[in-house]
Amino acid sequence: MNTSHNTSTTKLHLRQSDATITDTIEYAIGNNPLGNFLVAQTTHGICAILFGDDQKTMEAELKQHFPQAKLADNTNTLGALLEQVNTLIDSPQQGIDQKLDLGGTAFQQQVWQALLTIPAGSTASYTDIAKRLGQPDAVRAVAGACAANIVALAIPCHRVIKLDGTLSGYRWGVERKRTLLQREAQA
Repeated sequence: MNTSHNTSTTKLHLRQSDATITDTIEYAIGNNPLGNFLVAQTTHGICAILFGDDQKTMEAELKQHFPQAKLADNTNTLGALLEQVNTLIDSPQQGIDQKLDLGGTAFQQQVWQALLTIPAGSTASYTDIAKRLGQPDAVRAVAGACAANIVALAIPCHRVIKLDGTLSGYRWGVERKRTLLQREAQA
């Protein structure tokens, strides 16, 4: 089942986690103060924003997430998309004006929608998110949903911290998470 939602100002196209994408996914490779990144889009919206050390690693991760899709490197023509990702880093309060194409379980999608309500410069704990969802015992599941997020920055899983206020794991490294939170606090 595919549905479109609007949470906060971010438009979402939600897919079930087992929905296979067989169409072309265009992607571009960029660089910003946080390092190298890859941004990818389907006809429904941005489906991945990945950080990585090098292009081949990020392309392999994209292929792992979308094994049936035809991947097309369009770095030369997707400059506006690269610029939007850089804007998210420089001005996180602006959000992103592209629709996001997200595949996940119903619970993951609920978590990702809850993350969109955390303003730039703020944080919430995994426990806070679980309670917001009416499932206070689902703290580990919330952490798992954050770890499953492949749309860095646009779904702000970096804003989720431990209950005691310390930083915990981040798919793209705790140092990158720390840097993102520091930048957002200063914006």
